[in-house]
Amino acid sequence: MEFIIIMTLILLALVLIISSIKIVPQSTEYVIERLGVYNATWTSGVHFRIPFIDRIAKKVSMKEQVVDFKPQPVITKDNVTMQIDNVVFFQITDSKLFTYGVEHPIAAIENLTATTLRNIIGELELDHTLTSRDVINTKITSILDEATDKWGIKVNRVELKNIIPPAEIQDAMEKQMKAERQRRESILRAEGEKKSQILIAEGEKESAILRAQAEKESAILRADAVREQKIREAQGEAEAIMTVQKAVADSLKLLNEAAPSEKVLALKSFETFEKVADGQSTKIIIPSEIQSMAGLATSLKEVISDK
Repeated sequence: MEFIIIMTLILLALVLIISSIKIVPQSTEYVIERLGVYNATWTSGVHFRIPFIDRIAKKVSMKEQVVDFKPQPVITKDNVTMQIDNVVFFQITDSKLFTYGVEHPIAAIENLTATTLRNIIGELELDHTLTSRDVINTKITSILDEATDKWGIKVNRVELKNIIPPAEIQDAMEKQMKAERQRRESILRAEGEKKSQILIAEGEKESAILRAQAEKESAILRADAVREQKIREAQGEAEAIMTVQKAVADSLKLLNEAAPSEKVLALKSFETFEKVADGQSTKIIIPSEIQSMAGLATSLKEVISDK
């Protein structure tokens, strides 16, 4: 019986010892209270807690956290009510302040964000609000970071997700955007037509230049062909004249070598005269020699006639 009691006590002691050993994960801190009073902040690693005396008051994640707040109604400087929702990125830097600084830290950040957003938007008109997201985000981040520093929280950035104006303003904005799109479309279409006309004109110009160059080259080729033809014709005529002259010279040479009589020369003169007479000239100049020969021929004809 005593053995069982002793073993039971030993087991209970072991259970208490084991349960008192705590392992804190990475990027996490434990806030420890001893007898209800803050005692220490445990970082990642192995820690021992005194049973029934120490307790873990809060487990705090040191990672960056994201909170998405629901849309908040805000009024602009020109009295336009719209809905704006935002996202807050924050990180806990001091576990003790986060545990004891404010009762509900996330709710406190949400309310502070809504209040800050209303103050900032209240100083801006609608058009400026729609085009100043970066400015608004920077202002809210700066104000929240300063206000939450005493809670052990650092606000890294705030982003506006949606800015929803009233329905009538949305309709007007859509009409304006549609008109703007149509205007840009008209401008783009006009620029496209202008470029197309420029391209067509350049194409026609290039085509005209090519045609002119082709005609020029063709004219040059035709002129070269005519010139070549005339040169060949002239060469042919020259060769023909040279051939005729050579033939005449050869014939004269042969006549000189044959020592022809005056009768033979007279006969050749008549043959030449016959060829000349066959031409189309209206006037014929007869050499004196031929005239004398003609007189001789007339006398000979008369004698023959008398006989």
